[in-house]
Amino acid sequence: MAPKQVIKTSNAPDPVGPYNQAIKAGDFIYCSGQIAIDPAVNEITCLGDIEKETFQVLKNLAEVLKAGGAKIDDVIKTTIYLTDLSNFQIVNKVYSDFFNIENPPARACVEVSSLPKGVLVEIDCIAFLD
Repeated sequence: MAPKQVIKTSNAPDPVGPYNQAIKAGDFIYCSGQIAIDPAVNEITCLGDIEKETFQVLKNLAEVLKAGGAKIDDVIKTTIYLTDLSNFQIVNKVYSDFFNIENPPARACVEVSSLPKGVLVEIDCIAFLD
Protein backbone atom coordinates (compact mmCIF):
# COMPACT_ATOMS: atom_id res chain seq x y z
CA MET A 1 0.00 0.00 0.00
CA ALA A 2 1.28 3.45 -0.89
CA PRO A 3 1.95 5.84 2.00
CA LYS A 4 -0.35 8.73 2.61
CA GLN A 5 0.23 11.79 0.45
CA VAL A 6 -0.37 15.41 1.41
CA ILE A 7 -2.53 17.36 -1.06
CA LYS A 8 -1.75 21.08 -1.26
CA THR A 9 -2.79 23.79 -3.70
CA SER A 10 -2.46 27.56 -3.74
CA ASN A 11 -5.91 27.64 -5.42
CA ALA A 12 -7.52 26.94 -2.05
CA PRO A 13 -6.89 28.65 1.30
CA ASP A 14 -4.01 27.66 3.51
CA PRO A 15 -5.17 25.76 6.59
CA VAL A 16 -5.98 27.95 9.60
CA GLY A 17 -4.52 25.35 11.97
CA PRO A 18 -2.21 22.33 12.20
CA TYR A 19 -3.75 20.25 9.40
CA ASN A 20 -3.50 19.74 5.64
CA GLN A 21 -5.98 20.68 2.92
CA ALA A 22 -6.34 16.98 2.15
CA ILE A 23 -4.68 13.61 2.48
CA LYS A 24 -4.65 10.96 -0.21
CA ALA A 25 -4.54 7.44 1.21
CA GLY A 26 -4.86 4.57 -1.22
CA ASP A 27 -7.78 5.32 -3.54
CA PHE A 28 -9.33 7.89 -1.22
CA ILE A 29 -8.89 11.63 -0.77
CA TYR A 30 -9.94 12.99 2.62
CA CYS A 31 -10.53 16.75 2.35
CA SER A 32 -10.40 18.86 5.48
CA GLY A 33 -13.27 21.19 6.14
CA GLN A 34 -13.25 24.30 4.02
CA ILE A 35 -14.60 27.69 4.99
CA ALA A 36 -15.26 30.69 2.76
CA ILE A 37 -11.72 32.08 2.61
CA ASP A 38 -10.97 33.47 -0.85
CA PRO A 39 -7.47 32.15 -1.63
CA ALA A 40 -6.76 35.08 -3.98
CA VAL A 41 -6.78 37.54 -1.08
CA ASN A 42 -6.54 35.08 1.86
CA GLU A 43 -9.59 36.52 3.58
CA ILE A 44 -13.33 36.04 3.81
CA THR A 45 -14.95 38.52 1.45
CA CYS A 46 -18.54 37.30 1.87
CA LEU A 47 -18.86 36.82 5.64
CA GLY A 48 -22.50 36.58 6.66
CA ASP A 49 -23.88 35.83 3.17
CA ILE A 50 -24.75 32.14 3.41
CA GLU A 51 -25.21 31.70 -0.33
CA LYS A 52 -21.85 33.26 -1.24
CA GLU A 53 -20.08 31.50 1.64
CA THR A 54 -21.40 28.13 0.51
CA PHE A 55 -20.34 28.74 -3.08
CA GLN A 56 -16.79 29.73 -2.00
CA VAL A 57 -16.54 26.69 0.27
CA LEU A 58 -17.51 24.35 -2.56
CA LYS A 59 -15.16 26.11 -4.96
CA ASN A 60 -12.33 25.64 -2.44
CA LEU A 61 -13.15 21.94 -2.07
CA ALA A 62 -13.19 21.52 -5.87
CA GLU A 63 -9.69 23.03 -6.10
CA VAL A 64 -8.34 20.73 -3.40
CA LEU A 65 -9.89 17.72 -5.13
CA LYS A 66 -8.41 18.82 -8.45
CA ALA A 67 -4.95 19.08 -6.86
CA GLY A 68 -5.37 15.48 -5.73
CA GLY A 69 -6.41 14.25 -9.17
CA ALA A 70 -10.11 14.02 -8.34
CA LYS A 71 -13.25 15.78 -9.53
CA ILE A 72 -16.65 16.54 -8.04
CA ASP A 73 -18.08 13.31 -9.48
CA ASP A 74 -15.58 11.37 -7.35
CA VAL A 75 -16.98 12.69 -4.03
CA ILE A 76 -18.68 9.91 -2.09
CA LYS A 77 -19.43 11.65 1.24
CA THR A 78 -19.76 15.21 2.52
CA THR A 79 -20.45 16.70 5.91
CA ILE A 80 -21.97 20.17 6.17
CA TYR A 81 -21.61 22.16 9.37
CA LEU A 82 -24.04 25.09 9.81
CA THR A 83 -24.24 27.59 12.63
CA ASP A 84 -27.97 27.91 11.93
CA LEU A 85 -30.07 25.15 10.39
CA SER A 86 -32.54 27.76 9.15
CA ASN A 87 -29.96 28.32 6.38
CA PHE A 88 -30.35 24.71 5.25
CA GLN A 89 -32.56 25.43 2.22
CA ILE A 90 -30.19 28.08 0.83
CA VAL A 91 -27.16 25.84 1.35
CA ASN A 92 -29.03 22.91 -0.18
CA LYS A 93 -29.79 24.94 -3.33
CA VAL A 94 -26.15 25.98 -3.86
CA TYR A 95 -25.00 22.45 -3.00
CA SER A 96 -27.43 20.80 -5.43
CA ASP A 97 -26.33 23.15 -8.23
CA PHE A 98 -22.71 22.28 -7.48
CA PHE A 99 -23.27 18.53 -7.25
CA ASN A 100 -25.46 18.54 -10.35
CA ILE A 101 -24.56 14.93 -11.09
CA GLU A 102 -26.56 11.76 -11.55
CA ASN A 103 -25.49 10.23 -8.26
CA PRO A 104 -24.74 12.89 -5.63
CA PRO A 105 -22.65 11.88 -2.62
CA ALA A 106 -23.88 10.65 0.73
CA ARG A 107 -24.17 13.53 3.18
CA ALA A 108 -24.65 14.59 6.77
CA CYS A 109 -25.63 18.08 7.89
CA VAL A 110 -25.33 19.26 11.47
CA GLU A 111 -25.82 22.50 13.36
CA VAL A 112 -22.84 23.65 15.42
CA SER A 113 -22.53 26.48 17.93
CA SER A 114 -19.76 28.26 16.01
CA LEU A 115 -17.19 27.86 13.24
CA PRO A 116 -13.71 29.31 12.65
CA LYS A 117 -13.50 33.01 11.80
CA GLY A 118 -17.22 33.50 12.40
CA VAL A 119 -18.34 31.82 9.16
CA LEU A 120 -21.80 30.33 8.75
CA VAL A 121 -20.85 27.11 6.92
CA GLU A 122 -18.02 24.58 6.66
CA ILE A 123 -17.97 21.49 4.45
CA ASP A 124 -15.59 18.54 4.26
CA CYS A 125 -15.63 15.58 1.91
CA ILE A 126 -14.21 12.20 0.96
CA ALA A 127 -13.56 11.25 -2.66
CA PHE A 128 -12.89 7.84 -4.16
CA LEU A 129 -10.55 7.50 -7.12
CA ASP A 130 -11.40 4.45 -9.19
